[in-house]
Amino acid sequence: MTPRQRLFRTLLLSLVGILLGAAIGGATLLMGNKPQSNNAVPIMNGANIGGAFTLVDQDGNPRTEKDFSTTYKLIYFGFTYCPAICPTELQKTAEAMQLLPEQMRQKIQPIFITIDPERDTVEVIKNYVPLFDKSLIGLTGSIAQIDDIKKTYKVYAAKVPQDDTYTMDHSSYIYFMTPDDKPVYLFRTSDTAEKMADTLKTYFAEHP
Repeated sequence: MTPRQRLFRTLLLSLVGILLGAAIGGATLLMGNKPQSNNAVPIMNGANIGGAFTLVDQDGNPRTEKDFSTTYKLIYFGFTYCPAICPTELQKTAEAMQLLPEQMRQKIQPIFITIDPERDTVEVIKNYVPLFDKSLIGLTGSIAQIDDIKKTYKVYAAKVPQDDTYTMDHSSYIYFMTPDDKPVYLFRTSDTAEKMADTLKTYFAEHP
């Protein structure tokens, strides 16, 4: 199956993911089996999430956290072979961005970071991110670099054997980060694009 065919399949399956969003949200590993509310998860001030990293974007350019020091970030960790959750969450991020006024959109950079660097090469990422939003930046790197940023953002990810290949088991949150890499919210799979947009509008109204 070509990357384009695989991506088309993931977009179809994302429709199923939307219908199952609440159930999937309950299974996210950072929250264990704890039921999720309908609200975004506020991060306590001083939470040890985010920080320095060195990766490569979809154009092969080296990227560090300093490249995003003047903008807020919506960051999602996933992988391009993901059949439902990842494309659903990336599409939701794109929809939430479109629901914001242009002035707010200009303040936020959406970012996709792979947890599967062995398969998600620069070329694969380059073909993947335009399917969701033209402003989406995709980041990959070496296994060691990805392991480092997973620790920085407290991301769980592990290979799960599947026939003659593997899939990835991982936590699924959209991180809303300040320009200086302070966490503001974790958006769950159960949060809709409308909920995300409303939360961001409220935040920026309080932080003009």
